[in-house]
Amino acid sequence: MNSSSSTVGPVVKEQAPLLFLILFFLVQATVLTVFTVPFSWSLVWVAVGSYFLRMFGITAAYHRYFSHASFKTSRVFQFVLAWIGAMAMQKGPLWWAAHHRNHHKYSDTEKDIHSPSRKGFWYSHMFWFLRDDYNDYEAKLIPDFYKYPELRFLDRYHWIAPLSYAVFLYTVGGWGWLVYGYAVSTFILGHATWTINSLSHVYGSVRYDSRDTSKNNLWLAILTMGEGWHNNHHYYCSSANQGFYWYEVDISYYILKALSLFGIVWDLKKPPKKVLDEGLLRDQEQKELRESMRQEKQRAKVKNKVGVLST
Repeated sequence: MNSSSSTVGPVVKEQAPLLFLILFFLVQATVLTVFTVPFSWSLVWVAVGSYFLRMFGITAAYHRYFSHASFKTSRVFQFVLAWIGAMAMQKGPLWWAAHHRNHHKYSDTEKDIHSPSRKGFWYSHMFWFLRDDYNDYEAKLIPDFYKYPELRFLDRYHWIAPLSYAVFLYTVGGWGWLVYGYAVSTFILGHATWTINSLSHVYGSVRYDSRDTSKNNLWLAILTMGEGWHNNHHYYCSSANQGFYWYEVDISYYILKALSLFGIVWDLKKPPKKVLDEGLLRDQEQKELRESMRQEKQRAKVKNKVGVLST
């Protein structure tokens, strides 16, 4: 990836080359190898563990750390995070973060690289990154991490991490571990991650005026270890926790908090009191509005019933 010479802009191209589509669907089709392995719950747990390990690599590493610098860590653990993220088969950390920063800059405009309201569900969900236009990125978008040669190496040869992981799974557990821990897990992991590009801008509730279509969605937050609190995130994107309140499940943040107790990560950014107070006020206003609408609906129902009885 020769990012330093890239002139790729944020303008969206809507069609993907046929070759890339074929290769992508062939990779997706590896999930069908599940039918070559006798079912067992132990293999299911291998898939679950592999899923959440690499989801953390996307949510905490690629997204919260490399894209938004929402916490700090050592140079060694920074590379560990980048490696775990690369194991998810979603390209390199610099590529991922640079394009994500562009997404926030142009969210839900014509220049947004994956807006469902502009380009449709499937394009925003997964087809956008099949464009060869997006093989590169602009180094100026991510100067804070581009300066590290080991990250540039991993970004350029991002296939090394998932290949090594696949070899490890096969070495430890044979074909069954490779199928469940890699093929099945990667298929579900990819689509779960991509729901934040697509579904999180369509289904859910709006707390903050983030000037785009981002939504908060509990079910997507559970599925993606906290990323479903997307409206929160788009309103205040530098926070390490995307679930702003104790009742908003954010597993990635819980893990980061635990790591901070051991000094592995530190300076976890959180939303300021002003943002939290604004959110609580909006929640109360929406609650009162829903109650008012419920009462109005109930009154209309009673009125219609009385009208029917009187006739």
